[in-house]
Amino acid sequence: MTQDKGQNYYQELIDLQDVEGVEAQFRGLLEVSIESVSDLEKWLKDEKDLMIKITEAMTGHQVDFYRNTEDAEIKSTYLHDQQAIQPLLMKYKAKLNEKYCESPYLNQLDEKRYGLMRQVRESEIKLFREENIPLMVKEQELCTKYSEIMGGLTVEWEGEEKPFPFIQAQLDHLDREVREKAYHKMGSAFREIKPDMDAIMDELVQLRHQIAVNAGFENYRDYMFVAKNREYSVQDCYDFHENVEKHIIPAWNRLADVFKSKLGVDTYRPWDNTAKLMKNPPYSEVSDLMDGVSEILGKTDPYFADRFDYMRDHGLLDLGDRKGKSPGGFCTALPVSGDTFVFANFSPSFFSLIALIHEMGHAVNGYLEFSEHGPTEDYQHRMEIAELYSHGMELLLLDKLDRFYPEEEDFKSAQREELRRAFTMLYGPLSGDLFQHWMYTNPKHTAKERDEKYFEISKRYGLNPVDTSGFEEEIGMSWAGTLHYFEVPFYNIEYSISMLGALQLLENYQNNPEQAIESFKKGASADYNQSIAAVYEETGVSFDFSEPAVKRMGEFLEKVIQEIH
Repeated sequence: MTQDKGQNYYQELIDLQDVEGVEAQFRGLLEVSIESVSDLEKWLKDEKDLMIKITEAMTGHQVDFYRNTEDAEIKSTYLHDQQAIQPLLMKYKAKLNEKYCESPYLNQLDEKRYGLMRQVRESEIKLFREENIPLMVKEQELCTKYSEIMGGLTVEWEGEEKPFPFIQAQLDHLDREVREKAYHKMGSAFREIKPDMDAIMDELVQLRHQIAVNAGFENYRDYMFVAKNREYSVQDCYDFHENVEKHIIPAWNRLADVFKSKLGVDTYRPWDNTAKLMKNPPYSEVSDLMDGVSEILGKTDPYFADRFDYMRDHGLLDLGDRKGKSPGGFCTALPVSGDTFVFANFSPSFFSLIALIHEMGHAVNGYLEFSEHGPTEDYQHRMEIAELYSHGMELLLLDKLDRFYPEEEDFKSAQREELRRAFTMLYGPLSGDLFQHWMYTNPKHTAKERDEKYFEISKRYGLNPVDTSGFEEEIGMSWAGTLHYFEVPFYNIEYSISMLGALQLLENYQNNPEQAIESFKKGASADYNQSIAAVYEETGVSFDFSEPAVKRMGEFLEKVIQEIH
């Protein structure tokens, strides 16, 4: 059955099927005569108006595809965007960047308002190569193939065909036999798709390396640091990797001993690493999940619940698992409508509850930004900032999880799980970042070497306290289940950096809840033309992932967990 295209939640104010018409609008912008600084500002506004129309339509088509990867008509629309509109966008964006940067009135623009834009556009000019356009189109086609494979992945469970997220949710189970069975089922499922995953990743690595070389870089890692306009260096990342290994992993090992004791197991095996001590999933139906999340958001701040209820009423939430739905979860902005959309493909589990709260942090951030500054542009979307408010929302709701876990011991277990998740967000994404540093600075690696490196890094970090004997192969190939490695390369370390800020927010909340929430809202509505550090400061926290900061927040996190008796 064909899914509704979803025009009720996004607006199509431009016909992307009319490629010539879209191109004519781009040419019109290039032909505009700019004779003053006010002309330049008007031109920028007209350019933005066109871009957000294109962005909203393309975003809507992408979300439609993620919601139903098996619908041929939806897929065709999405692929048209990638194969016809995206190349046009890249070509004309380069020309528009040149027109902007060559304007004699550029230096008369307000630096506070336009400084970041200028920096980003100058970087884009530096990176742009015409010959990279078809490579980037091919890159997107491979990512689409990945989503299709993962969206169609099912596993047999007790005589029934179940979506992959259902099996993942069984890793939470209190019964160790159930967890182990789920772990083996996941391994078998990955083994079936592994040849396809290897072929896709092999090609992606080579494509991305060529894109970087074409742009004058030695490797894709160095290219991406410029593309992402990072406000820190490659060496800063390596230092962060080492600081976490030095200060967070020993604490993680100590906590693992505590969890191992509570689970009543002698040896911590791979299927014990995600086990939850709560007796049951936090909800059974998606409607129950939404009712409860609305309630705890409202107890934190009325505005948070208002936004959630609005999204629920206007079809801006797609939660729950089903066959044909792309894996994972995300929140995306609809810049014309001034809305956000939350997508999630999870079965009932503690993680699915936290994932929704996490995405609502993004959504609240998006609504506050829009209300203060109008639609934001791509260059303002720095993930070190965005993830601060998603992780922050999780921790601000930590004391209200009893809505889903009313029994005292389950409530305490849920709080410990959320804080354990904070630990995993300090080392997990960071180890994924290190994995990608290795992949793209060693682009001639084989699939076998990639699996071996993934196992080695996993063992250094999250699996440090786990007995992995006999499961080296399963762990080595499990990278294939991480969407980020395929679709958003080098979007990992931002989670770990921002978690340090979110822990500071929790510390502030424990001292003064009202002030911490006001600071959260102030930062989430701040002018994103500022530096990352300035936005963090408006949130009442520091943008700091130095060794002293890592050590201090690790000690704070361990103390908070131990205080939950």
